[in-house]
Amino acid sequence: MAVKTISPQQAYAKLSSGELRLIDIRQSYELLTGMAQGAEAIEQAVLEQRQYQQEILDADSSIALICQRGIRSAELGQYIMRENDVEVFSVDGGMHAWKAAELPLHWPQSELNRDERERYLRHLALPQIGLEGQLKLRKGRVLLIGAGGLGSPAALYLAAAGVGHIGIVDDDVVELSNLQRQILHSTSRLGQAKVESAKTHLLELNDQIDISVYPQRLTAENIEEIVTNYDLVLDGSDNFPTRYLVNATCIRFGKPLVYGAVQQFSGQVSVFHAAADNPSPCYGCLFPESASAEDAPNCAQAGVLGVVPGVIACLQATEAIKYLLGVGELLLGRLLVFDALAMRFRELRIPRDPKCDFCS
Repeated sequence: MAVKTISPQQAYAKLSSGELRLIDIRQSYELLTGMAQGAEAIEQAVLEQRQYQQEILDADSSIALICQRGIRSAELGQYIMRENDVEVFSVDGGMHAWKAAELPLHWPQSELNRDERERYLRHLALPQIGLEGQLKLRKGRVLLIGAGGLGSPAALYLAAAGVGHIGIVDDDVVELSNLQRQILHSTSRLGQAKVESAKTHLLELNDQIDISVYPQRLTAENIEEIVTNYDLVLDGSDNFPTRYLVNATCIRFGKPLVYGAVQQFSGQVSVFHAAADNPSPCYGCLFPESASAEDAPNCAQAGVLGVVPGVIACLQATEAIKYLLGVGELLLGRLLVFDALAMRFRELRIPRDPKCDFCS
């Protein structure tokens, strides 16, 4: 016996008159995008149990199943009919067709608004994130040092992920030579302050988050006031003095630091969280002596393949998101080195230096 399909309009009419019992078989995270008004939520895995099938089939009204697009409901309906020799309907086109027909909807209670429930659907499907994790991201506060080659891709992915508050420090303006790798900016915003260009782009991507901008050079005089407002610092700077300053401040205030650096066809990334109660090494343990500009030229001097900062920045953003969620293993005490020409990653251990000028 083949499962019969009914249109969303037919299902709604029968549901309204009491002739039909409509059961939404989607998973809990899918329900957050909206349910048919009057439908009951019973997940597919539950309805596949014979005992539960008997309970719902004892009802006087007919049974119709609805899913996202009508595929799962048809398959499950076929299975239930085969096991119980009864008639079960499937809503043709599922919730996709129900919404297209502009039939009444209701939303399960959630701390996420309607836009967020739809926007972060793929996150909500992950057991490691779900609703609780997405709320953690919404409460998260990440400071980006620089809106350039590393800051650009990192900011985009943090914003897309729903990190609730992103701060950006940069005193530079958008130049044409930036656009080969700094994907936050565009030709139409040449000459504009990078932080303002970044804010415009990020809010176009996700208007559910907050952006704070600091159009200034990071110095010993202003860094403490800025850093203390954030949970984590993502360093996209390109010079040793700034990196040492950020490292020292993060140690002082117990802030985790996601480090990244690129040059030509290579890059590296790590996470530092040196504190009294944390034995992790710091940036100073990795680079104990400040190098000169000649020893470590920046991208303008040495050049860089445009996609390399994107690779490293994506890794930085991943570590930042993992930290906010409290999942996985961070790159603490490990340096991940990327070689684009060989398309190879290698990992180096970073021991904590007991004589480090910063964290010892």
